[in-house]
Amino acid sequence: MSKARKTPEFKNETEERAFWESHDSTEYVDWKQAKRAQFPNLKPSTKTISLRLPESLLDRIKIEANKRDMPYQSLIKVWLSDDVEESRRP
Repeated sequence: MSKARKTPEFKNETEERAFWESHDSTEYVDWKQAKRAQFPNLKPSTKTISLRLPESLLDRIKIEANKRDMPYQSLIKVWLSDDVEESRRP
């Protein structure tokens, strides 16, 4: 690839976003020199949801969480994640 073009200076993030939506990054970045980045301390975004459960089920979940010495909401997340992963396996 020939010499990459200089990336323009942007006044704000909105201006930069508009620029990259209409320009090809290969004109500005030599992707052959790119290195894989790792962000080990980056926490995934979460979203609060409302989930209606029968009280008896919630009580049983809380008992199981208490046995594992963990918050019941964390246990629900673990169970959901495990089930989704298991269902995606061939």
